[in-house]
Amino acid sequence: MSDTNQNLRRDLQGIAADLKWSAVELVRIAERLSQAGNDPDAQALHRMIAMFQREEIRLQGMVNDVAEGRIVQVEAVPG
Repeated sequence: MSDTNQNLRRDLQGIAADLKWSAVELVRIAERLSQAGNDPDAQALHRMIAMFQREEIRLQGMVNDVAEGRIVQVEAVPG
């Protein structure tokens, strides 16, 4: 795998990890909102969490595609 593709794979993994961490933090916030009686906002956060989780899974699929050569990043030709 080229350095460019390794960088792409690493970047995608980093973004996926950020989404996962964000979802975990949002779960904690949603729990606190729910405990405080603010169920509408807690439910809104749960919808965001589900979207983050779907996108994390999608990015992990792209990471696998890069690793297996189905997605290739090419370097731009200067000029």
